[in-house]
Amino acid sequence: MGERMKGKVALVTGGAEGIGAATARLIVADGGQVLLCDVQIDKAQALADELGDNAAAFELDVRDLSRWHVAVKEAHRRFGKLTVLCNIAGISEPGNVVDVDLDSWQRTVAINLEGPFYGCRAAIPAMEASGEPCAIVNIGSIIALRAAAFVAAYSASKAGLLGLTRSIALDCAERGLPIRANMVHPGAIRTPMYERYKFSGADTPENIETNFAATHPMNRIGDPEEVARAVVFLASDEASFTTGCDFTVDGGGSIRS
Repeated sequence: MGERMKGKVALVTGGAEGIGAATARLIVADGGQVLLCDVQIDKAQALADELGDNAAAFELDVRDLSRWHVAVKEAHRRFGKLTVLCNIAGISEPGNVVDVDLDSWQRTVAINLEGPFYGCRAAIPAMEASGEPCAIVNIGSIIALRAAAFVAAYSASKAGLLGLTRSIALDCAERGLPIRANMVHPGAIRTPMYERYKFSGADTPENIETNFAATHPMNRIGDPEEVARAVVFLASDEASFTTGCDFTVDGGGSIRS
C-alpha cells in the first residue's frame, strides 16, 4: 500500500477490465478513491465491491455528454470532489481507409476521440472547482505515433486524441489552472481487446501472438499493470511538472525504424 494517490479522486473510463481495471486497482492501493465508469456495469460493480469503500461503479457510455455530466456529479457525491480523469475506454476494429465499415469508423471515432473530449469538457470545471492539483491522463497507442494501414479509424482517433491532449495541456497551463494533461501510448497489451484480435480467426492465435510480440524490440506482449503504473505516475503529484507529455509503454516499439 502506497500513499502517492492519497486525497485523489479519480474517474476511470473502461474501468471494468483491462488497463482501466488495473489502473483502478493501483489507484486504490496507492490511497486514492475511484469511480469505475463503463458500459459493462456488472463487471464494474463487481470490481468496485472487491476494492471496497474507496471505489464505486457508474454506468457510462462515453459517447453521451449528458451522462458525462452525471458521472462527474456522482464522483463528487460519492467522494466529495474530482481531481483525476483517466480516459481509458476505447475500441479497435480492423479496416483500411477504403474498406472500413462506415459504422465502425463512426463508432471508433466517437468512443476513442469524442468520448475523451466530452470527458474533459465535463471534468475540467469540476477539477478547477476542487482548488487542488489535478491531472488528466488519456490512453493513446503506439499507433498514434506510427500509423497502421489496417486500422484506419483507430489510427485517426488516437492521433486526434494526441492533438487534443496537447491542446488541453496548453490551455490549462496558459490559463493558470492546476490541471495537467498527459498521454500514455501502449503497445500490444494483454487485454480483452488484444485477445479478440488473437482469436479473430485471421491466423492461428500462436502466429498472431508471435507477430504482435515481434513489433516490440523486447519481443513480448505487455501486461495491463505495466501501463497502469505509468498512468498512475502521471496522475500523481510525482509528475507535478509534466504536462503535454507522450509516455510510451510499448517495449520499444515506437523507436523501431
